[in-house]
Amino acid sequence: MAFDNYNFVTLYLPLKQLYMTKTRTLRLLLAFLLLSTHTFAQKLKKADKAGIASLQAHISYLADDKLEGRRAGTNGEKLAREYISSQFQQAGLQPKGDNNTWYQAFEINDGKQVNSTTFFFINNHELKLHEEFFPLAGSPNSSLEEAVSIALPERDVPWFFDLKETLEENKDNPHFDLIQAIRNKAVKVADKGANALIIYNSSSIADGLKYDGKDRPEPSRIPILYITDKVKKSYLKDESATYDMKIKVNIVDKKRTGNNVVGYLDNGAGTTVVLGAHYDHLGYGEDNNSMLRTSEKLIHNGADDNASGTAALIELAKLLKASKNKNNNYLFLAFSGEELGLNGSKFFTDHPSIDLQRVSYMINMDMVGRLNDSSKAVTVGGYGTSPFWGEALGKFNTKKQSLTLKFDSSGTGPSDHTSFYRKDIPVLFFFTGLHSDYHRPSDDADKINYTGEWQIIKLIEEIVQAANLKGKLAFTKTREAQTTTSTRFSVTMGIMPDYTFSGSGVRVDGVSDNRPAKKAGIKTGDVILQLGDFSTTSMEGYMQALSKFKKGDKAKVKYKRGEDTLEAEVEF
Repeated sequence: MAFDNYNFVTLYLPLKQLYMTKTRTLRLLLAFLLLSTHTFAQKLKKADKAGIASLQAHISYLADDKLEGRRAGTNGEKLAREYISSQFQQAGLQPKGDNNTWYQAFEINDGKQVNSTTFFFINNHELKLHEEFFPLAGSPNSSLEEAVSIALPERDVPWFFDLKETLEENKDNPHFDLIQAIRNKAVKVADKGANALIIYNSSSIADGLKYDGKDRPEPSRIPILYITDKVKKSYLKDESATYDMKIKVNIVDKKRTGNNVVGYLDNGAGTTVVLGAHYDHLGYGEDNNSMLRTSEKLIHNGADDNASGTAALIELAKLLKASKNKNNNYLFLAFSGEELGLNGSKFFTDHPSIDLQRVSYMINMDMVGRLNDSSKAVTVGGYGTSPFWGEALGKFNTKKQSLTLKFDSSGTGPSDHTSFYRKDIPVLFFFTGLHSDYHRPSDDADKINYTGEWQIIKLIEEIVQAANLKGKLAFTKTREAQTTTSTRFSVTMGIMPDYTFSGSGVRVDGVSDNRPAKKAGIKTGDVILQLGDFSTTSMEGYMQALSKFKKGDKAKVKYKRGEDTLEAEVEF
Protein backbone atom coordinates (compact mmCIF):
# COMPACT_ATOMS: atom_id res chain seq x y z
CA MET A 1 0.00 0.00 0.00
CA ALA A 2 1.21 3.51 -0.64
CA PHE A 3 0.13 7.13 -0.57
CA ASP A 4 2.85 9.42 -1.78
CA ASN A 5 1.42 12.64 -3.12
CA TYR A 6 -1.75 14.58 -3.68
CA ASN A 7 -1.17 17.00 -6.54
CA PHE A 8 0.46 19.96 -4.81
CA VAL A 9 3.54 18.48 -3.10
CA THR A 10 4.99 15.09 -2.33
CA LEU A 11 3.45 14.14 0.99
CA TYR A 12 3.93 10.48 1.58
CA LEU A 13 6.87 8.15 1.58
CA PRO A 14 5.44 4.91 0.18
CA LEU A 15 4.52 2.87 3.20
CA LYS A 16 6.10 -0.36 1.99
CA GLN A 17 9.41 1.49 1.77
CA LEU A 18 8.78 2.90 5.22
CA TYR A 19 8.13 -0.61 6.50
CA MET A 20 11.63 -1.54 5.40
CA THR A 21 13.43 1.65 6.49
CA LYS A 22 11.72 2.88 9.67
CA THR A 23 11.49 -0.23 11.87
CA ARG A 24 12.61 0.93 15.30
CA THR A 25 12.87 -2.36 17.18
CA LEU A 26 15.35 -5.17 16.79
CA ARG A 27 15.12 -7.20 13.61
CA LEU A 28 16.40 -10.72 13.86
CA LEU A 29 18.51 -11.54 10.82
CA LEU A 30 19.04 -15.27 10.26
CA ALA A 31 21.19 -15.86 7.20
CA PHE A 32 21.32 -19.44 6.04
CA LEU A 33 22.44 -18.78 2.50
CA LEU A 34 23.74 -22.24 1.67
CA LEU A 35 22.13 -23.01 -1.66
CA SER A 36 21.96 -20.84 -4.76
CA THR A 37 18.88 -20.30 -6.87
CA HIS A 38 20.76 -22.06 -9.65
CA THR A 39 21.18 -25.12 -7.44
CA PHE A 40 17.50 -24.94 -6.46
CA ALA A 41 16.52 -24.76 -10.13
CA GLN A 42 18.63 -27.82 -10.91
CA LYS A 43 16.70 -29.81 -8.30
CA LEU A 44 13.25 -28.78 -9.44
CA LYS A 45 10.79 -31.58 -9.74
CA LYS A 46 8.24 -31.82 -12.51
CA ALA A 47 5.52 -30.45 -10.19
CA ASP A 48 7.74 -27.48 -9.28
CA LYS A 49 8.32 -26.66 -12.93
CA ALA A 50 4.57 -26.83 -13.55
CA GLY A 51 3.98 -24.48 -10.60
CA ILE A 52 6.51 -21.98 -11.93
CA ALA A 53 4.87 -22.11 -15.37
CA SER A 54 1.51 -21.42 -13.73
CA LEU A 55 2.96 -18.42 -11.88
CA GLN A 56 4.16 -17.04 -15.20
CA ALA A 57 0.72 -17.51 -16.75
CA HIS A 58 -1.10 -15.84 -13.83
CA ILE A 59 1.20 -12.83 -13.62
CA SER A 60 1.36 -12.39 -17.40
CA TYR A 61 -2.43 -12.15 -17.50
CA LEU A 62 -2.91 -9.98 -14.41
CA ALA A 63 -0.15 -7.57 -15.46
CA ASP A 64 -1.28 -7.31 -19.08
CA ASP A 65 -2.09 -3.87 -20.48
CA LYS A 66 -5.68 -4.90 -21.20
CA LEU A 67 -6.38 -4.89 -17.44
CA GLU A 68 -5.24 -1.24 -17.34
CA GLY A 69 -3.52 -1.51 -13.98
CA ARG A 70 -6.35 -3.21 -12.03
CA ARG A 71 -7.42 -0.03 -10.25
CA ALA A 72 -10.08 -0.85 -7.65
CA GLY A 73 -13.61 -0.36 -8.95
CA THR A 74 -12.71 -0.40 -12.67
CA ASN A 75 -13.23 -2.78 -15.54
CA GLY A 76 -9.62 -3.89 -15.14
CA GLU A 77 -10.39 -4.98 -11.60
CA LYS A 78 -13.43 -6.84 -12.95
CA LEU A 79 -11.32 -8.76 -15.47
CA ALA A 80 -8.82 -9.61 -12.74
CA ARG A 81 -11.41 -10.86 -10.27
CA GLU A 82 -13.08 -12.99 -12.94
CA TYR A 83 -9.72 -14.58 -13.68
CA ILE A 84 -8.99 -15.21 -9.99
CA SER A 85 -12.41 -16.70 -9.29
CA SER A 86 -12.07 -19.03 -12.29
CA GLN A 87 -8.70 -20.18 -10.97
CA PHE A 88 -10.17 -20.71 -7.51
CA GLN A 89 -12.93 -22.80 -9.05
CA GLN A 90 -10.45 -24.89 -11.03
CA ALA A 91 -8.48 -25.44 -7.82
CA GLY A 92 -11.56 -26.99 -6.21
CA LEU A 93 -12.50 -24.16 -3.85
CA GLN A 94 -16.04 -23.13 -2.91
CA PRO A 95 -17.28 -19.54 -3.21
CA LYS A 96 -17.51 -17.76 0.16
CA GLY A 97 -18.46 -14.20 -0.78
CA ASP A 98 -21.80 -12.41 -0.88
CA ASN A 99 -24.79 -14.73 -1.29
CA ASN A 100 -22.55 -17.75 -1.97
CA THR A 101 -20.78 -16.01 -4.84
CA TRP A 102 -17.04 -15.55 -5.31
CA TYR A 103 -17.21 -11.82 -4.64
CA GLN A 104 -17.63 -9.56 -1.64
CA ALA A 105 -18.53 -6.04 -2.77
CA PHE A 106 -17.59 -2.97 -0.77
CA GLU A 107 -18.02 0.73 -1.33
CA ILE A 108 -15.04 2.97 -2.00
CA ASN A 109 -15.64 6.54 -0.96
CA ASP A 110 -13.82 8.66 -3.50
CA GLY A 111 -14.68 11.93 -1.81
CA LYS A 112 -17.09 14.35 -3.45
CA GLN A 113 -17.42 15.79 -6.93
CA VAL A 114 -19.07 18.86 -8.40
CA ASN A 115 -22.14 17.80 -10.32
CA SER A 116 -22.44 19.13 -13.87
CA THR A 117 -25.70 20.84 -12.89
CA THR A 118 -23.60 23.41 -10.97
CA PHE A 119 -23.59 26.78 -12.75
CA PHE A 120 -22.67 30.46 -12.38
CA PHE A 121 -24.22 33.14 -14.64
CA ILE A 122 -23.23 36.82 -14.68
CA ASN A 123 -25.68 38.91 -16.71
CA ASN A 124 -26.66 35.76 -18.65
CA HIS A 125 -23.03 34.86 -19.40
CA GLU A 126 -22.32 31.32 -18.19
CA LEU A 127 -18.91 30.72 -16.62
CA LYS A 128 -17.08 27.49 -17.36
CA LEU A 129 -16.98 25.11 -14.41
CA HIS A 130 -13.42 24.39 -13.16
CA GLU A 131 -11.97 26.74 -15.76
CA GLU A 132 -13.53 30.04 -14.69
CA PHE A 133 -15.15 29.13 -11.38
CA PHE A 134 -15.58 26.32 -8.89
CA PRO A 135 -17.09 25.87 -5.43
CA LEU A 136 -14.81 25.09 -2.52
CA ALA A 137 -15.15 21.76 -0.74
CA GLY A 138 -17.69 21.93 2.06
CA SER A 139 -19.97 24.35 0.24
CA PRO A 140 -23.62 23.46 0.83
CA ASN A 141 -25.85 22.70 -2.12
CA SER A 142 -27.98 25.75 -2.86
CA SER A 143 -29.41 27.96 -5.58
CA LEU A 144 -29.70 31.73 -5.65
CA GLU A 145 -30.66 34.47 -8.09
CA GLU A 146 -29.72 38.00 -7.02
CA ALA A 147 -28.91 41.50 -8.23
CA VAL A 148 -25.49 42.15 -6.76
CA SER A 149 -23.15 45.13 -6.36
CA ILE A 150 -19.62 44.28 -5.23
CA ALA A 151 -19.21 47.65 -3.55
CA LEU A 152 -22.45 47.32 -1.57
CA PRO A 153 -22.51 44.16 0.57
CA GLU A 154 -26.11 43.76 1.73
CA ARG A 155 -28.03 41.04 3.52
CA ASP A 156 -29.19 38.03 1.53
CA VAL A 157 -26.81 38.58 -1.40
CA PRO A 158 -23.33 37.21 -2.19
CA TRP A 159 -20.35 39.08 -0.77
CA PHE A 160 -16.95 39.33 -2.46
CA PHE A 161 -13.48 38.81 -1.03
CA ASP A 162 -10.18 39.62 -2.80
CA LEU A 163 -7.41 37.35 -1.50
CA LYS A 164 -4.69 39.82 -2.46
CA GLU A 165 -4.19 41.51 0.90
CA THR A 166 -4.37 38.25 2.86
CA LEU A 167 -1.82 36.55 0.61
CA GLU A 168 0.59 39.47 0.71
CA GLU A 169 0.38 39.77 4.50
CA ASN A 170 1.18 36.09 4.93
CA LYS A 171 3.62 35.44 2.09
CA ASP A 172 6.46 34.79 4.54
CA ASN A 173 4.39 32.90 7.10
CA PRO A 174 5.08 29.14 6.78
CA HIS A 175 2.18 28.36 9.13
CA PHE A 176 -0.44 30.25 7.14
CA ASP A 177 -3.45 28.16 6.10
CA LEU A 178 -5.25 29.93 3.24
CA ILE A 179 -8.20 27.54 3.12
CA GLN A 180 -8.85 28.00 6.84
CA ALA A 181 -8.61 31.79 6.42
CA ILE A 182 -11.26 31.65 3.67
CA ARG A 183 -13.53 29.49 5.80
CA ASN A 184 -13.14 31.88 8.72
CA LYS A 185 -14.07 34.73 6.39
CA ALA A 186 -17.17 32.82 5.27
CA VAL A 187 -18.29 32.47 8.89
CA LYS A 188 -17.92 36.24 9.45
CA VAL A 189 -19.81 37.30 6.32
CA ALA A 190 -22.54 34.72 6.99
CA ASP A 191 -22.98 36.26 10.45
CA LYS A 192 -23.53 39.60 8.72
CA GLY A 193 -26.19 38.22 6.38
CA ALA A 194 -24.31 37.16 3.22
CA ASN A 195 -25.86 34.19 1.40
CA ALA A 196 -22.62 33.28 -0.46
CA LEU A 197 -18.95 34.23 -0.48
CA ILE A 198 -17.30 34.78 -3.87
CA ILE A 199 -13.51 34.94 -3.76
CA TYR A 200 -10.90 35.96 -6.32
CA ASN A 201 -7.21 36.83 -6.35
CA SER A 202 -5.97 40.02 -7.96
CA SER A 203 -2.40 39.66 -6.63
CA SER A 204 0.63 38.19 -8.38
CA ILE A 205 0.98 35.58 -5.63
CA ALA A 206 -0.37 32.20 -6.72
CA ASP A 207 -3.07 30.89 -4.39
CA GLY A 208 -2.99 27.26 -5.54
CA LEU A 209 -6.73 26.89 -5.04
CA LYS A 210 -8.82 24.29 -6.85
CA TYR A 211 -11.76 22.07 -6.05
CA ASP A 212 -10.49 19.31 -3.76
CA GLY A 213 -12.89 16.38 -3.68
CA LYS A 214 -10.77 14.61 -1.06
CA ASP A 215 -11.14 17.43 1.45
CA ARG A 216 -13.78 16.74 4.10
CA PRO A 217 -14.39 19.95 6.08
CA GLU A 218 -17.39 20.58 8.23
CA PRO A 219 -20.01 22.06 5.84
CA SER A 220 -19.93 25.83 5.62
CA ARG A 221 -23.17 27.73 6.25
CA ILE A 222 -23.01 29.44 2.86
CA PRO A 223 -21.49 28.38 -0.47
CA ILE A 224 -17.96 29.59 -1.19
CA LEU A 225 -17.13 30.04 -4.88
CA TYR A 226 -13.83 30.91 -6.51
CA ILE A 227 -13.74 32.95 -9.72
CA THR A 228 -10.59 33.66 -11.71
CA ASP A 229 -9.10 37.13 -11.80
CA LYS A 230 -9.79 37.17 -15.53
CA VAL A 231 -13.52 36.67 -14.86
CA LYS A 232 -13.44 39.48 -12.31
CA LYS A 233 -11.75 41.86 -14.76
CA SER A 234 -13.90 40.83 -17.75
CA TYR A 235 -17.39 40.56 -16.28
CA LEU A 236 -17.26 42.40 -12.93
CA LYS A 237 -15.02 45.33 -13.84
CA ASP A 238 -17.18 48.08 -12.36
CA GLU A 239 -17.55 47.31 -8.65
CA SER A 240 -20.26 49.95 -8.23
CA ALA A 241 -22.45 48.44 -10.96
CA THR A 242 -25.25 45.98 -10.34
CA TYR A 243 -24.97 42.51 -11.85
CA ASP A 244 -27.60 39.82 -12.25
CA MET A 245 -26.23 36.57 -10.89
CA LYS A 246 -27.63 33.06 -11.00
CA ILE A 247 -25.73 30.47 -9.02
CA LYS A 248 -26.32 26.81 -8.31
CA VAL A 249 -24.02 24.58 -6.31
CA ASN A 250 -24.55 20.83 -6.44
CA ILE A 251 -21.83 18.70 -4.85
CA VAL A 252 -22.45 14.94 -4.66
CA ASP A 253 -20.71 11.87 -3.26
CA LYS A 254 -18.22 10.22 -5.57
CA LYS A 255 -18.18 6.47 -5.06
CA ARG A 256 -17.09 3.28 -6.74
CA THR A 257 -17.35 -0.38 -5.83
CA GLY A 258 -14.47 -2.75 -5.18
CA ASN A 259 -14.70 -6.51 -4.82
CA ASN A 260 -12.80 -9.02 -2.74
CA VAL A 261 -12.57 -12.52 -4.21
CA VAL A 262 -13.27 -15.21 -1.61
CA GLY A 263 -12.64 -18.94 -1.99
CA TYR A 264 -13.00 -21.62 0.69
CA LEU A 265 -11.56 -25.06 1.23
CA ASP A 266 -13.86 -26.77 3.73
CA ASN A 267 -12.17 -29.65 5.50
CA GLY A 268 -14.85 -29.85 8.19
CA ALA A 269 -12.34 -28.58 10.76
CA GLY A 270 -13.03 -26.42 13.80
CA THR A 271 -10.45 -23.79 12.83
CA THR A 272 -9.69 -21.90 9.64
CA VAL A 273 -6.46 -20.52 8.18
CA VAL A 274 -6.69 -17.36 6.07
CA LEU A 275 -4.28 -16.81 3.17
CA GLY A 276 -4.45 -13.46 1.42
CA ALA A 277 -3.00 -11.14 -1.19
CA HIS A 278 -4.28 -7.95 -2.75
CA TYR A 279 -4.86 -7.97 -6.50
CA ASP A 280 -5.61 -4.30 -7.15
CA HIS A 281 -2.99 -1.83 -8.36
CA LEU A 282 -2.79 1.82 -9.46
CA GLY A 283 -4.49 1.87 -12.86
CA TYR A 284 -3.15 4.97 -14.59
CA GLY A 285 -2.18 6.56 -11.27
CA GLU A 286 -5.49 8.39 -10.92
CA ASP A 287 -5.39 8.20 -7.12
CA ASN A 288 -2.09 10.12 -7.03
CA ASN A 289 -0.15 7.17 -5.64
CA SER A 290 2.27 6.70 -8.54
CA MET A 291 5.99 7.31 -8.17
CA LEU A 292 5.99 8.66 -11.74
CA ARG A 293 6.36 12.43 -11.42
CA THR A 294 5.28 13.36 -14.93
CA SER A 295 1.86 14.12 -16.33
CA GLU A 296 1.94 11.11 -18.66
CA LYS A 297 -1.07 8.80 -18.54
CA LEU A 298 0.60 5.40 -18.41
CA ILE A 299 -0.64 1.99 -17.28
CA HIS A 300 0.83 0.73 -14.01
CA ASN A 301 0.71 -3.03 -14.47
CA GLY A 302 1.87 -3.98 -10.97
CA ALA A 303 3.44 -7.34 -11.79
CA ASP A 304 5.22 -7.51 -8.45
CA ASP A 305 2.70 -5.29 -6.66
CA ASN A 306 0.74 -7.42 -6.39
CA ALA A 307 0.10 -9.82 -9.24
CA SER A 308 2.97 -11.79 -7.69
CA GLY A 309 1.14 -12.27 -4.38
CA THR A 310 -2.12 -13.05 -6.16
CA ALA A 311 -0.43 -15.71 -8.29
CA ALA A 312 1.11 -17.21 -5.14
CA LEU A 313 -2.33 -17.30 -3.53
CA ILE A 314 -3.77 -19.26 -6.48
CA GLU A 315 -0.92 -21.77 -6.44
CA LEU A 316 -1.20 -22.25 -2.67
CA ALA A 317 -4.89 -23.03 -3.16
CA LYS A 318 -3.89 -25.87 -5.50
CA LEU A 319 -1.19 -27.16 -3.15
CA LEU A 320 -3.40 -27.13 -0.07
CA LYS A 321 -6.30 -28.74 -1.91
CA ALA A 322 -4.00 -31.65 -2.79
CA SER A 323 -2.23 -31.82 0.59
CA LYS A 324 -2.91 -34.00 3.60
CA ASN A 325 -3.12 -30.97 5.90
CA LYS A 326 -6.81 -31.33 6.73
CA ASN A 327 -6.87 -30.18 10.37
CA ASN A 328 -7.81 -26.65 9.29
CA ASN A 329 -10.17 -25.18 6.75
CA TYR A 330 -8.55 -22.67 4.38
CA LEU A 331 -9.96 -19.33 3.26
CA PHE A 332 -8.30 -17.74 0.24
CA LEU A 333 -8.81 -13.98 0.00
CA ALA A 334 -7.80 -11.78 -2.93
CA PHE A 335 -8.33 -8.24 -1.69
CA SER A 336 -9.12 -5.13 -3.68
CA GLY A 337 -8.66 -1.55 -2.48
CA GLU A 338 -5.37 -2.25 -0.68
CA GLU A 339 -3.63 0.55 -2.54
CA LEU A 340 -6.26 2.98 -1.25
CA GLY A 341 -5.64 2.10 2.39
CA LEU A 342 -6.43 -1.58 3.08
CA ASN A 343 -10.08 -0.99 2.15
CA GLY A 344 -10.88 -4.55 1.10
CA SER A 345 -9.28 -6.36 4.03
CA LYS A 346 -10.69 -3.90 6.53
CA PHE A 347 -14.16 -4.42 5.06
CA PHE A 348 -13.77 -8.20 5.21
CA THR A 349 -12.66 -8.24 8.84
CA ASP A 350 -15.62 -6.00 9.70
CA HIS A 351 -18.01 -8.13 7.58
CA PRO A 352 -16.49 -11.63 7.61
CA SER A 353 -18.04 -14.54 5.77
CA ILE A 354 -16.60 -16.91 8.38
CA ASP A 355 -16.33 -16.77 12.18
CA LEU A 356 -13.16 -14.81 12.91
CA GLN A 357 -13.07 -16.30 16.40
CA ARG A 358 -12.21 -19.62 14.75
CA VAL A 359 -9.39 -18.25 12.60
CA SER A 360 -6.07 -19.74 13.66
CA TYR A 361 -3.80 -17.32 11.77
CA MET A 362 -3.49 -15.25 8.59
CA ILE A 363 -0.67 -15.25 6.02
CA ASN A 364 -0.35 -12.27 3.66
CA MET A 365 1.77 -12.14 0.49
CA ASP A 366 2.52 -8.71 -0.93
CA MET A 367 5.32 -8.13 -3.46
CA VAL A 368 6.92 -11.58 -3.39
CA GLY A 369 8.15 -11.61 -6.98
CA ARG A 370 11.55 -9.91 -6.84
CA LEU A 371 13.73 -12.25 -4.81
CA ASN A 372 17.28 -11.02 -5.28
CA ASP A 373 19.53 -13.77 -6.65
CA SER A 374 22.44 -12.53 -4.53
CA SER A 375 20.91 -11.71 -1.15
CA LYS A 376 17.93 -14.14 -1.31
CA ALA A 377 16.34 -11.78 1.23
CA VAL A 378 12.72 -12.21 2.27
CA THR A 379 11.15 -10.04 4.96
CA VAL A 380 8.79 -11.96 7.23
CA GLY A 381 6.60 -9.58 9.21
CA GLY A 382 4.36 -10.50 12.12
CA TYR A 383 7.02 -12.79 13.62
CA GLY A 384 6.06 -11.68 17.13
CA THR A 385 2.30 -12.21 16.83
CA SER A 386 2.43 -15.84 17.97
CA PRO A 387 5.02 -17.90 19.89
CA PHE A 388 4.60 -20.58 17.24
CA TRP A 389 6.28 -18.53 14.52
CA GLY A 390 9.67 -18.74 16.23
CA GLU A 391 9.33 -22.51 16.47
CA ALA A 392 8.20 -22.99 12.87
CA LEU A 393 10.66 -20.63 11.21
CA GLY A 394 13.52 -21.78 13.42
CA LYS A 395 12.99 -25.31 12.14
CA PHE A 396 12.88 -24.00 8.60
CA ASN A 397 16.28 -22.34 8.94
CA THR A 398 17.91 -25.37 10.53
CA LYS A 399 17.00 -27.26 7.33
CA LYS A 400 19.52 -25.08 5.45
CA GLN A 401 17.15 -23.49 2.98
CA SER A 402 18.33 -21.12 0.25
CA LEU A 403 16.62 -18.00 1.59
CA THR A 404 17.76 -15.23 3.91
CA LEU A 405 14.91 -14.38 6.25
CA LYS A 406 14.63 -10.94 7.82
CA PHE A 407 12.20 -11.07 10.71
CA ASP A 408 10.12 -8.12 11.90
CA SER A 409 8.08 -8.73 15.01
CA SER A 410 5.33 -6.16 14.41
CA GLY A 411 1.86 -7.32 13.42
CA THR A 412 1.08 -4.03 11.72
CA GLY A 413 2.43 -2.62 8.50
CA PRO A 414 1.43 -1.25 5.11
CA SER A 415 -0.54 -4.26 3.88
CA ASP A 416 -3.63 -6.34 4.52
CA HIS A 417 -2.34 -8.47 7.40
CA THR A 418 -2.77 -5.38 9.57
CA SER A 419 -6.56 -5.67 9.34
CA PHE A 420 -6.40 -9.20 10.79
CA TYR A 421 -3.85 -8.35 13.46
CA ARG A 422 -6.27 -5.69 14.70
CA LYS A 423 -8.78 -8.51 15.28
CA ASP A 424 -6.23 -10.30 17.54
CA ILE A 425 -5.32 -12.87 14.88
CA PRO A 426 -1.68 -14.03 14.50
CA VAL A 427 -0.25 -12.94 11.14
CA LEU A 428 2.73 -13.44 8.87
CA PHE A 429 3.65 -11.08 6.04
CA PHE A 430 5.95 -12.08 3.17
CA PHE A 431 7.72 -9.39 1.13
CA THR A 432 10.82 -9.52 -1.11
CA GLY A 433 11.53 -5.79 -0.92
CA LEU A 434 11.39 -2.57 -2.87
CA HIS A 435 12.92 -1.92 -6.26
CA SER A 436 13.22 0.92 -8.76
CA ASP A 437 10.01 -0.15 -10.54
CA TYR A 438 7.85 0.16 -7.41
CA HIS A 439 4.63 2.08 -8.20
CA ARG A 440 5.90 2.88 -11.66
CA PRO A 441 4.67 1.80 -15.11
CA SER A 442 7.80 -0.36 -15.43
CA ASP A 443 6.69 -2.99 -12.89
CA ASP A 444 6.19 -5.64 -15.59
CA ALA A 445 5.94 -9.43 -15.72
CA ASP A 446 9.31 -9.98 -17.41
CA LYS A 447 11.10 -8.74 -14.27
CA ILE A 448 9.64 -11.34 -11.91
CA ASN A 449 11.94 -13.99 -10.40
CA TYR A 450 9.55 -16.89 -10.86
CA THR A 451 11.83 -19.55 -9.42
CA GLY A 452 12.46 -17.36 -6.39
CA GLU A 453 8.74 -16.83 -5.89
CA TRP A 454 8.17 -20.58 -6.05
CA GLN A 455 10.70 -21.00 -3.23
CA ILE A 456 8.66 -18.63 -1.09
CA ILE A 457 5.46 -20.52 -1.88
CA LYS A 458 7.09 -23.78 -0.82
CA LEU A 459 8.25 -22.12 2.41
CA ILE A 460 4.70 -21.00 3.17
CA GLU A 461 3.43 -24.49 2.42
CA GLU A 462 5.94 -25.85 4.97
CA ILE A 463 4.74 -23.36 7.58
CA VAL A 464 1.12 -24.34 7.00
CA GLN A 465 2.08 -27.99 7.31
CA ALA A 466 3.96 -27.32 10.56
CA ALA A 467 0.85 -25.62 11.99
CA ASN A 468 -1.54 -28.34 10.84
CA LEU A 469 -1.81 -30.06 14.22
CA LYS A 470 -1.51 -26.95 16.41
CA GLY A 471 -5.16 -25.92 16.48
CA LYS A 472 -5.83 -22.23 17.06
CA LEU A 473 -2.51 -20.44 17.46
CA ALA A 474 -1.91 -18.25 20.50
CA PHE A 475 -1.94 -14.53 19.75
CA THR A 476 0.62 -12.04 21.06
CA LYS A 477 0.32 -8.27 20.80
CA THR A 478 3.34 -6.49 19.33
CA ARG A 479 4.58 -2.96 18.89
CA GLU A 480 2.88 -0.77 16.28
CA ALA A 481 4.97 -0.28 13.16
CA GLN A 482 5.25 3.41 12.29
CA THR A 483 3.47 4.03 8.99
CA THR A 484 2.82 7.75 8.71
CA THR A 485 5.87 9.80 7.94
CA SER A 486 7.93 10.96 4.99
CA THR A 487 11.42 12.04 4.07
CA ARG A 488 9.99 15.56 3.85
CA PHE A 489 8.79 15.34 7.44
CA SER A 490 11.00 15.63 10.48
CA VAL A 491 8.17 14.71 12.85
CA THR A 492 5.37 12.20 13.24
CA MET A 493 2.34 11.81 15.47
CA GLY A 494 2.68 8.05 15.68
CA ILE A 495 -0.80 7.08 14.54
CA MET A 496 -2.12 4.71 11.91
CA PRO A 497 -4.95 6.55 10.12
CA ASP A 498 -8.17 4.86 9.05
CA TYR A 499 -8.02 5.47 5.30
CA THR A 500 -11.60 4.24 4.85
CA PHE A 501 -13.03 7.00 7.08
CA SER A 502 -15.25 9.31 5.03
CA GLY A 503 -16.14 11.89 7.69
CA SER A 504 -14.45 15.18 8.46
CA GLY A 505 -11.05 14.72 10.07
CA VAL A 506 -8.59 11.84 10.39
CA ARG A 507 -9.79 8.88 12.41
CA VAL A 508 -7.12 7.04 14.39
CA ASP A 509 -6.96 3.30 13.66
CA GLY A 510 -3.95 2.61 15.84
CA VAL A 511 -1.50 4.41 18.13
CA SER A 512 2.22 3.64 18.37
CA ASP A 513 3.76 3.31 21.81
CA ASN A 514 6.06 6.09 23.04
CA ARG A 515 5.07 8.46 20.25
CA PRO A 516 3.54 11.97 20.55
CA ALA A 517 -0.09 10.89 20.07
CA LYS A 518 0.18 8.18 22.72
CA LYS A 519 1.83 10.53 25.18
CA ALA A 520 -0.91 13.10 24.58
CA GLY A 521 -3.61 10.57 25.44
CA ILE A 522 -5.00 10.09 21.91
CA LYS A 523 -6.68 6.72 21.45
CA THR A 524 -7.89 4.46 18.65
CA GLY A 525 -11.22 5.81 17.38
CA ASP A 526 -10.44 9.47 18.06
CA VAL A 527 -10.85 11.84 15.10
CA ILE A 528 -8.13 14.49 14.70
CA LEU A 529 -9.65 17.80 13.59
CA GLN A 530 -6.81 20.30 13.93
CA LEU A 531 -3.06 20.29 14.48
CA GLY A 532 -1.69 23.61 15.62
CA ASP A 533 -3.22 26.28 13.39
CA PHE A 534 -3.97 23.79 10.64
CA SER A 535 -7.28 22.17 9.96
CA THR A 536 -6.93 18.42 9.34
CA THR A 537 -10.22 17.77 7.58
CA SER A 538 -8.64 15.16 5.29
CA MET A 539 -5.59 12.90 5.12
CA GLU A 540 -3.97 15.37 2.75
CA GLY A 541 -4.57 18.23 5.19
CA TYR A 542 -3.17 16.16 8.03
CA MET A 543 0.00 15.38 6.12
CA GLN A 544 0.39 19.01 5.11
CA ALA A 545 0.04 20.03 8.75
CA LEU A 546 2.73 17.56 9.84
CA SER A 547 5.14 18.98 7.29
CA LYS A 548 5.02 22.36 9.07
CA PHE A 549 6.61 21.12 12.29
CA LYS A 550 10.11 20.05 13.33
CA LYS A 551 11.46 17.97 16.16
CA GLY A 552 11.03 19.67 19.52
CA ASP A 553 8.00 21.73 18.45
CA LYS A 554 4.84 21.65 20.53
CA ALA A 555 1.33 22.00 19.14
CA LYS A 556 -2.25 21.85 20.27
CA VAL A 557 -4.21 18.99 18.76
CA LYS A 558 -8.01 19.18 18.63
CA TYR A 559 -9.87 15.89 18.30
CA LYS A 560 -13.27 14.31 18.78
CA ARG A 561 -13.91 11.36 21.05
CA GLY A 562 -17.49 10.28 20.60
CA GLU A 563 -19.56 13.46 20.86
CA ASP A 564 -16.91 15.36 22.83
CA THR A 565 -14.37 17.73 21.29
CA LEU A 566 -11.10 17.62 23.24
CA GLU A 567 -7.71 19.31 23.14
CA ALA A 568 -4.25 18.11 24.09
CA GLU A 569 -0.69 19.23 23.59
CA VAL A 570 1.72 17.11 21.57
CA GLU A 571 5.47 17.48 21.57
CA PHE A 572 7.26 16.21 18.48
